[in-house]
Amino acid sequence: MQFIHGGELIARQLAAQGVTAVYGLCGGHIAPIFDGCVNNNIAIIDVRHEQAAGHAADAHARLTRNVGVAVVTAGPGVTDAVTAVANAYQARSPLILLGGSAPLNTRGQGALQEMPQVEMFQTFTKASFTIEKTEDIPAKLHFAFETALNGRPSPVFIEIPLDVLFGTLENATLYPKVTATPVEPEVGAMQRIFELLRAAQKPILVAGTQVYWDAAHHALRDLTDQTGIPVFTNGGGRGTLPMTHPHCFKATRSKALKEADVVLLIGTPIDFRLRYGQGWNPGSQLIQIENDPAELNHNRQADVALLADSRLVLEALAEGLQGIRYDDWLRAVSDMEAKKRAQQAVWEAFDDVPVNHFRLGAEVNRLLDEETIVIGDGGDIVSAVAKVLDVTLPGQWLDPGPLGCLGVGAPFALAAQHLYPDKKVLIISGDGSFGLNGFEFDTAVRFNLPFVAIVGNDGGWGQIRNPIQTMMGRAPGTHLTRARYDKVVEALGGYGELVEDPGDIGPALARAFASGKPACVNVLLDADGMKKTNASSPYIM
Repeated sequence: MQFIHGGELIARQLAAQGVTAVYGLCGGHIAPIFDGCVNNNIAIIDVRHEQAAGHAADAHARLTRNVGVAVVTAGPGVTDAVTAVANAYQARSPLILLGGSAPLNTRGQGALQEMPQVEMFQTFTKASFTIEKTEDIPAKLHFAFETALNGRPSPVFIEIPLDVLFGTLENATLYPKVTATPVEPEVGAMQRIFELLRAAQKPILVAGTQVYWDAAHHALRDLTDQTGIPVFTNGGGRGTLPMTHPHCFKATRSKALKEADVVLLIGTPIDFRLRYGQGWNPGSQLIQIENDPAELNHNRQADVALLADSRLVLEALAEGLQGIRYDDWLRAVSDMEAKKRAQQAVWEAFDDVPVNHFRLGAEVNRLLDEETIVIGDGGDIVSAVAKVLDVTLPGQWLDPGPLGCLGVGAPFALAAQHLYPDKKVLIISGDGSFGLNGFEFDTAVRFNLPFVAIVGNDGGWGQIRNPIQTMMGRAPGTHLTRARYDKVVEALGGYGELVEDPGDIGPALARAFASGKPACVNVLLDADGMKKTNASSPYIM
């Protein structure tokens, strides 16, 4: 009779959930999981640092609207992944972190890499627990998937002791795939929303990450096409309405909030990105649609606060607002936007050497198409480029999220290129952020994942350096060298180019993608470029 060990059982339940790849770094505490993955045709993408494994699993989750799985060994393997889990929590991403641990039968005796891991994750996961019996593995994983995917998508940490992984069973029953259950909107709340929007003259809609997770992009487009309501996108909501759509705006949100009489937020926290609800029209009314009850009435009291699936809400609004149009207000917002974009167009046309941040963004935007996934990983460079790029599809833009964690670029790209081998994957990277996980280009070479990073190299931590220097006259600890990151990638087996003239950016990117290798285009930027445009601001929109 053939027995099933715990690692095999984990792999079978992952496969039943539709998981096709795990991201990790080898260790004795997790060897049975890797063995099980091989048996079940689950790809193992082994990285150079556990933080990268967590970030890659986060991106895998976002791009598949399913769980993403990272597997790390005990002790320092688990602690190395903490930042990635915290970032996924803030970004509402259902990352599952499987962490090895010392055997239960020696717990508390000082085993190798033994530490209190479960407690460490409890404040920034939806669940954190230990599986104590081999036979409990399927049920516990199924619980983790349900927890991670339903309501507010969020990470789960699962500690699996070594003796549980090596435990064996004669047979086991697997659980079916978990999918999120849509929450129906409450009828009374919807009636109140209809009343507010039918009476509104100047409403705006801010579509956030939940619109992406609920696959509500078609419903969003139908609503704005029908009513003419101006739309701004936020976080993971970028691309849920194409930025080329005449009702989608990105440069005038603050001004529109000062004039709007109704603000409809869908899956958009009232955090620093919305200035904590301050500076809006004081007479405006607020409608909040959320999957996270903790965000309702947070920082600003809502007139209607509703826990519901955003697709169902948007479909109901399109049905109930037939005949309602906001054309005068739409024209006003369009005029505001045109003025802002005219100013930005001046910056995008700069021929300065070193290169201006906005000009780099304009060159990238010329190459952007629907077969390109873009990842933002940096400070000033991403702040500028995000204002320029015309993202047109859900999931086409990935950034860390509101935690603002640097170093996600290469790990996110590993997952994106693995999942979509026929697409172009482009990282917009700062020189500072490149250094955090740049060695994952080695992983990309080993797995033949030919993504490209364009590094905006201004010789420092520009988003910190520039304002601190302005306020204090100096900015210690913020300076870097103009390092040859292109040569680093070449040394790891990839392709690299150095660019100094803005006219050379497009051709260099084309050659990088044509090389068929992981590649780095290292662009020397004007260290004072954002001062010249006076446009430095947090980039996560």
